Amino acid sequence: MEARIDELRLGLTKGFIDRDSPYGGSFEPELLVNEKATKQMVLTTMLEELKAAEGFMFAVAFITESGLQALKAHLFDLHNKGIKGRILTSTYNYFNQPKIFKELLKLKNVEVRITTVEGFHSKGYIFEHQSYRSLIVGSSNLTASALKVNYEWNIKLTSHEHGSIVGYFNDQFETMWQDAQPLTEIWIKRYQELYLIQHDQKVAEFPASYQTNKVEDALKVIPNQMQSQALEGLRAIREKGAKRGLIVSATGTGKTYLSAFDVRRFKPKRMLFIVHREQILTKSMEDYRRVLGGAESDFGLLTGTKKDLNARYLFATIQTISKQETREQFHSAAFDYILIDESHRAGANTYQSIINYFQPEFLLGMTATPERSDGYNLFELFHYNIAYEIRLKEALEEDLLVPFHYFGVTELMAPDGHELELSINDLSLDHRAKHIVEKINYYSHAGDTRCGLMFCQSKKEAHALSGALNQQGLKTIALTGDSSQEERTMQVNRLEAGRLDYILTVDIFNEGIDIPKINQVVMLRQTDSSIIFIQQLGRGLRKHHHKAFLTVIDFIGNYENNYLIPVALYGDYRFNKDRLRKQLVEGSRSIPGESTINFEAIAETRIFNAIDQKNLSLKKDLDDDYVRLKNKLGKQPMMMDFVNYGFRDPMLYVRYGKSYYNYVKKQEKFTTEISTDAKIILEKLSEHVLDGVRPHEAVLMVLLLDKVAVSDDDFDQQLIRLGLPALTSATRASVVQNVNLRFAREKHKSQMIAIEARYGITMVVFDEEDLQYKRHQDFDRLLNEEDFARYLADQVTFCLHRYQEQRSESQLIDGFLLYQKYTRKDVFRILGFSENPVAQNVGGYLVSQDKRFCPIFVNYLKEEGISETTKYDDQFITPELLQWMSKSNRRLCSPDVDAIYHHHKHQMRLPLFVKKHNDEGASFYYLGDVEPVQTSFEETNMEKESMKMVPVVKMLLKLKQPVERSLYTYITKESH
Repeated sequence: MEARIDELRLGLTKGFIDRDSPYGGSFEPELLVNEKATKQMVLTTMLEELKAAEGFMFAVAFITESGLQALKAHLFDLHNKGIKGRILTSTYNYFNQPKIFKELLKLKNVEVRITTVEGFHSKGYIFEHQSYRSLIVGSSNLTASALKVNYEWNIKLTSHEHGSIVGYFNDQFETMWQDAQPLTEIWIKRYQELYLIQHDQKVAEFPASYQTNKVEDALKVIPNQMQSQALEGLRAIREKGAKRGLIVSATGTGKTYLSAFDVRRFKPKRMLFIVHREQILTKSMEDYRRVLGGAESDFGLLTGTKKDLNARYLFATIQTISKQETREQFHSAAFDYILIDESHRAGANTYQSIINYFQPEFLLGMTATPERSDGYNLFELFHYNIAYEIRLKEALEEDLLVPFHYFGVTELMAPDGHELELSINDLSLDHRAKHIVEKINYYSHAGDTRCGLMFCQSKKEAHALSGALNQQGLKTIALTGDSSQEERTMQVNRLEAGRLDYILTVDIFNEGIDIPKINQVVMLRQTDSSIIFIQQLGRGLRKHHHKAFLTVIDFIGNYENNYLIPVALYGDYRFNKDRLRKQLVEGSRSIPGESTINFEAIAETRIFNAIDQKNLSLKKDLDDDYVRLKNKLGKQPMMMDFVNYGFRDPMLYVRYGKSYYNYVKKQEKFTTEISTDAKIILEKLSEHVLDGVRPHEAVLMVLLLDKVAVSDDDFDQQLIRLGLPALTSATRASVVQNVNLRFAREKHKSQMIAIEARYGITMVVFDEEDLQYKRHQDFDRLLNEEDFARYLADQVTFCLHRYQEQRSESQLIDGFLLYQKYTRKDVFRILGFSENPVAQNVGGYLVSQDKRFCPIFVNYLKEEGISETTKYDDQFITPELLQWMSKSNRRLCSPDVDAIYHHHKHQMRLPLFVKKHNDEGASFYYLGDVEPVQTSFEETNMEKESMKMVPVVKMLLKLKQPVERSLYTYITKESH
């Protein structure tokens, strides 16, 4: 209790008395804002407080469905923990829609009341914790825009439970609560009647279909920002003489309109528009009419039932136009502009027959997913002319799509906590149907009418589940590849008309279907492909006046491929485990706009486990991505091509083959190879020096690849341009050591020796008299090998890019980037150790010989079965205070403990590195530097396996700045 009071006192001192106080802690007052550049969001703090709360009270005037969606998964987890809360809201100005009150009534652990106070306009949130309370008050209502996007000011204060400030708020809340009306279904019914009187219920409709559209009216239809940029891209490639071009654009971003704008600019004598499903043909033709204008006879269809062969703008299904007897009714040059929608299908024989027959002046392909799993090179087909590319994340940033709220929910579990073995022939089907209904009702949908798609694992499951869901009171139908086109069209019409709640399907609606009213997408199958995941998510992302957002409900079981879910959601295809974990920890901060990403606790644990356990460097996966990128480029890719095109982290190739050159050599089967010396040095530099952990060696390499000698001053100036301090003598010596591979060690005849000593090659020498770095003759000799120089330059460029990318995301503290990850070897290298002390018992810490450094390494969650003498009781007390134990067999008088105790005397630096558990690999998060609390040193004992007690020293380490909330929660949470 006293420690908590002291923490509060120090936080308030910094917040209200002395901002230069070195201590603020987690209880320091904060201004909460939404700031895109720094990924700050009011929502982040709200969720962190909610996750740790023992109770909560919200007094908020306005609540929207989208705002409540951002909290629902977390409220569900609190319900499972038995934690309850209260929400006080209002009917002020009839802003709150009746449906939001229906949604609030679904929250089993939340009591809701409606205040009768006139002009109620409060925005206050109180979170109850053990012995203290947190308060957020300011401008943010419970809306997605206020919590994530809008310019808002909110103050977060923390008070002891007996403090007066939180007492005032608590008293105000209780007073209003007692006078407020409980939320009931009867109250909602009465409110809905009043609400309808207050609001005009006329809904603005989209322009109706029309037979003709005057050209002057059509010209008033102008492209949006994305379409304008794409049109410029098309213009640019045609000016270079291109006859083919490819548009890569996320589903729902207006590709059809974009192509119509380009046709309007191109002014073809005749145009052919090809799709693979008749279902979207008429809609495409209507969009073209609106943009192009002209007479009805200018536009025609070519399908199994319609044969408008003479239309100027002809819209055809591939099934019809690919038939030889149909195709040959047209001259090969009949169309000067041909467009292929969903062009990733163009490798099929039907499409190839069209492409090989017709000779247009320009061929345009449009797709959201150009990458193919069958190895077909779509980019080659379009002559590697990518006119424009916009993926899901960019489309959300440009507000081209409706925001979505993703919920990763737990698949049905048996009473013993294991996943049910589901069979459509037994009662588990009914249990699963009830589970699905419970989740889709709780997480709900935008608007009053449900319009959903459910993606199933198999045809059998789709039909069986549809029947079971209908028994639960839903109106559903199953459609599969066996369903006729007429059946599909009829059922889609029923869904849009509100006569169906859901269509259950197996892949046939992944693409080529346009149902803008879709407001709920349910995924009932494991994620085997991030491409298919995005295709299915995209079915509901089109904007529509009947919905403000899309709800996505993903049922997550114990699947090996769960790691693909964050890959798809965040659009990060680097397959870097640390980045995937970081994005999951950041949650909704890593997705733009009002969209949110939410996981129920068990589902989130499954995702983290999948990331920990999956091998992301399997040769097949590496090869597939290499081939895909090569296809896109039309040439052999280098490391920086993977970076520039957002493909797999190229360091995965380095780790697989010891160097990127080695990997490429096997892929391309070089007829001539670099020398053995060049191969070894490239391997060692790639693995130990040019990995992006520290930029200094790469900066020196850049300079020496251009010049034989570089002055110390030139090196300093280049570092300063990167925002780094000028060299010290220690840093200079460390850089030369590293470049010459003297720091890196390898086992050789049971000894650890420097790589340079083993292979006898020197790269750089430093002239003390001239203060110059000079290429050694060994380096000059290697640079005469063209491939060595080329691959080394590529690795150097990558190293600088990787460091600068991480630097843009993190605070630099004396060589280390806050919250980035480092191995022990990385740490010793950055601290300037003359050699990697791998032969020593580094363990949890190592005091340097000069006592200037003592890096501390903590494996936070200890594994079962490890030695009792290594099962240290290391744990965070607060985000700013870590209880830590020395190595075993240590006393207060032990040299290393004594050095740490007298750290001020030695001016010792103690950087702290923590990882959650060993499944994360060899890297640790840098959490900043710490200062031991001298009054906390305590000699105690640990029990060994033999029941013998061994001495150990326990102490408190105070971080110089508190651990960021979401990372703190991730590290300290027992699950994952």
